[in-house]
Amino acid sequence: MKAILKQYRQSPRKVRLVADRVRGKGVEQAIAELDFLGKRAALPIKKLLQSAVVNASNNFGIHKERLFVSQIKVDEGKTLKRYRPRARGRASLIHKRTSHISIELGEQASKTPAKAAQAAEATSSRSSKESVKGKPARMSAQTSAKKATGKKA
Repeated sequence: MKAILKQYRQSPRKVRLVADRVRGKGVEQAIAELDFLGKRAALPIKKLLQSAVVNASNNFGIHKERLFVSQIKVDEGKTLKRYRPRARGRASLIHKRTSHISIELGEQASKTPAKAAQAAEATSSRSSKESVKGKPARMSAQTSAKKATGKKA
């Protein structure tokens, strides 16, 4: 459940700002956020995400509601080098950077009744431990005897 976009003509630094917004979110929530995000990289990432969803449903038969963005990477692609004319006949180098974007989707695990029971048991054991922690610790007889002998009269 993967989709890759190569040689996207925008700096990886700018694309990562958008990628960080959708990482770890559900697919529907990520697409909704990309719709209203005012960044240029939002549209290609949205199209790539939709492509990954179609790949998952076509190849593995997984529904859109069960998918989330497990991994999104933005790597540096080729850098185009261009020249800009400067004063006194000189020229300075311009770097036009490109990005490779890869999205990997994961399937959300559905909660089974056994897992729900374990979660309930864990919360009840935590509450009983908290009540024990609230009491001050008692001093043992040996410790109090050592303190009494160590004092000078």
